Amino acid sequence: MGMNAQLADLRKIWDRAPHNALTDLTRFRGCWFCVFREGKDHISPDGQIRVLTSTDGVAWKCASVLLLPGLDLRDPKITATPSGTLMINTCAAYGPSAPQRHHSFVWFSQNGFEWSAPQKIGDPNYWLWRVTWHRGIAYAVGYRTVEPFGLRLYCSRTGTDFELLADRLFVENSPNEATIVFLQDDTAFCLLRRDAGSATAKLGTAEPPYTEWSWKDLGIRIGGPHLLCMPDGRLIAAIRRYAKSPWTSLNWLDAREGKLTEFLALPSGGDTSYAGLCWHDNVLWVSYYSSHEERTSIYFARVRLCES
Repeated sequence: MGMNAQLADLRKIWDRAPHNALTDLTRFRGCWFCVFREGKDHISPDGQIRVLTSTDGVAWKCASVLLLPGLDLRDPKITATPSGTLMINTCAAYGPSAPQRHHSFVWFSQNGFEWSAPQKIGDPNYWLWRVTWHRGIAYAVGYRTVEPFGLRLYCSRTGTDFELLADRLFVENSPNEATIVFLQDDTAFCLLRRDAGSATAKLGTAEPPYTEWSWKDLGIRIGGPHLLCMPDGRLIAAIRRYAKSPWTSLNWLDAREGKLTEFLALPSGGDTSYAGLCWHDNVLWVSYYSSHEERTSIYFARVRLCES
């Protein structure tokens, strides 16, 4: 792709819970906001969401903690809405005796410190994993958490009332975590994790109104996908890659060829990935988690990209 990557700065920003994981990142009114799950373990019934904030990416403080007693809150994602508020979406895992396994929720805030009451979004047992805003509309791929597995595409103008845009978006080999990015010409790309059969990632492409998608196989297994469109239109994918030990990987995504090319392996290992991405001041800012330094912890990185 003709660019070199340099890890300009890396710091651990939180490790106070027994397990700190599953991050996301955004900028709002000149400040960073990083969200992640805290719990006793990667899958435990006590998951809660912690919100950290920073003005400079160096000094961080806790802004808020969100929890629903008795439910495990997982994989929080944070976005700035077109109306000028912060929005966190997450999924709650219910106990084994509950009539449903999962339901997705949203919270809103004017400042990142005080949050609204949670509201349910989507349908029971559909996990709306990441919300992406485009031209005033929120899009989210929801994956079914009970058989028969499959994806739905939802959209909303408010962030609370999500309507079904496309059912049976993808159904083969347990599709689940999915992230969507939009180009300036309104083309949408969807990077999708799968966990059965070949378990290779898929890349979906669609034009408005996003009801018909074509899919390419990327040939590798991934986890925790996130996509970022650079100002010049190039696509960056943050993923968990798998080998003897997984790691958090930054990649160029060639959508035409259906190919992921790693440009930086972040210091990471074991239980890791689920990155947040922001492009700010000509620098790539990344939140992620990793267990390569004993306790599973939250990290914040600055990555410089320059023409080679």
